[in-house]
Amino acid sequence: MLLDSNVSAKAFGKINLNLKVLPLKKDGFHDIESIFQTISLYNQVIVEVKNCAGCEVFCDTIVLPQKNTITMAYEAFCQIAGIDVPGVKVTLIKGIPAGGGLGGGSSDAATFIRLLQKICRIKLSDEQLDFIASKTGSDVFFFMHCDEEGKGAALVSGRGDKVKKIHSRTDLYLLLIFPGVGSNTKEAYSMVDSFLAHGDKLNYPDFNELETIYRLPPEKWNFNNTFYFALEDKIPEIKKALDELKKTDAVYTAMSGSGSTVFGVYTSLENAKKAEQMVSNSWSVKLVQTL
Repeated sequence: MLLDSNVSAKAFGKINLNLKVLPLKKDGFHDIESIFQTISLYNQVIVEVKNCAGCEVFCDTIVLPQKNTITMAYEAFCQIAGIDVPGVKVTLIKGIPAGGGLGGGSSDAATFIRLLQKICRIKLSDEQLDFIASKTGSDVFFFMHCDEEGKGAALVSGRGDKVKKIHSRTDLYLLLIFPGVGSNTKEAYSMVDSFLAHGDKLNYPDFNELETIYRLPPEKWNFNNTFYFALEDKIPEIKKALDELKKTDAVYTAMSGSGSTVFGVYTSLENAKKAEQMVSNSWSVKLVQTL
């Protein structure tokens, strides 16, 4: 028996605090060491039960490939749920820019699975959720283990599949700059491989120290992002945007994920709004909060 035939929820984006990418392994994947942190920027995911089988996905702002995170998550759900899964129509209202390193597609998939469980009146185990993530995308593991509203923070390692939840900071404000160029994840990893082949001289905190550093005032953070240093010469707009943030009162600046979004961290809403006024005439920006 279905609980509801029409449900919706917010799919929150994320930023990465520290993102160390390790050399390519024989299985074709890279291990990472990172903190994932959700932010108040979100997509809206609407799921409606339909009369015919299968999963249809609609988005009015971008053209999605026929095989996308939603359809892959649906197929994996059907494999693992152990019930007859209804056909669904999924509508995405995008608030998170694509190709920005903010995890929009991965969050969409995890949010969709939460809604599908609600529709089907079942609750999947962590192992089942991880199975779906393994069939959908590396960042999906993190979003699967967020709270029921899709919020949280975690230490993430392995290829993204090792997620240790930590208490999330909700006291920080971020100014996001979208440089106007997308960063293709596959191409970004290729640039990282070239960067690592020449010797990665960056200093990263020890993985076991990441949470301790995360608790410090942001001006004391010594995080790094391998992707930024691999991409800064290839995509000059990213460096330019980051340099612009450094002129504000940001206590910390970085690029999220594989780019291209960069962000400044502020400990007060007042300072964040001042920074927004300084850069909004030149850049596409968004003021958000950690969740």
